[in-house]
Amino acid sequence: MSPTARATPLGDALAEFASLDRVLIASDYDGCVAPIVSRPEDAVPNAESIDALRAAADLPGTWAALVSGRARADLAALSGLREPVTLVGSHGAEFEAGFDDPVTAEQQALLKSVIAEFDSISARFPGTSVETKPASTTLHVRNASDDDARAALALAVDGPAAWDGVYVTHGKAVIELAVIETSKGHALDRLRDRVHAQAVLYLGDDITDEKAFAHLNLPGDVSVKVGGGATGAKFRIADPDEVAQVLSTVAYLRAIRS
Repeated sequence: MSPTARATPLGDALAEFASLDRVLIASDYDGCVAPIVSRPEDAVPNAESIDALRAAADLPGTWAALVSGRARADLAALSGLREPVTLVGSHGAEFEAGFDDPVTAEQQALLKSVIAEFDSISARFPGTSVETKPASTTLHVRNASDDDARAALALAVDGPAAWDGVYVTHGKAVIELAVIETSKGHALDRLRDRVHAQAVLYLGDDITDEKAFAHLNLPGDVSVKVGGGATGAKFRIADPDEVAQVLSTVAYLRAIRS
């Protein structure tokens, strides 16, 4: 059995969670199921985490999901996951049927302008890059020098991030600007309601995951921060290897309960 299942506060919480009749197991992708890497397209998932999510999703009364800032199509391609594991992209806004509200022509034009601004900023600072998604764009500065990273982010904040109709999300060495409002917390609420889950387990490592943690207030809910930094999560673990231990533990406990 995974070390996480031993008698620790987190182990006890996972055991209580796994004993319920209907549960939802969910996680962020980057920094959790996959390590943070220099190039986002190289984020290969931890095989143990993927196996645990698949195994859990096949069990009675158990649902599994990835909730990521990535575009849903990219999340599917990188993770290799498909139904019955649910994939939610764009920080909780993009489900299997797309966005709840179609991106309007006006929003598409705004996004095009934001992307152009990001491209202009990125061209000035080596090591920065721009990622585009269906309703947002992200400026990555992880591979830039510290000075260039700060300068690029400052230009983004003072520029397109201040435009009307733009929603700003700050993350680790990134800034993302969307033309629709997003929330991983609302995504978890929606998934919880869809499957009538009594409790939700969610693991996240970034600032955007705090919105998810804030929605986990029901008895039995388990929120787990991965890595350092201030958090509203109830528990903390170190890295994606420990994420794999948590997911494997819950899948195991659910399996022996079935």
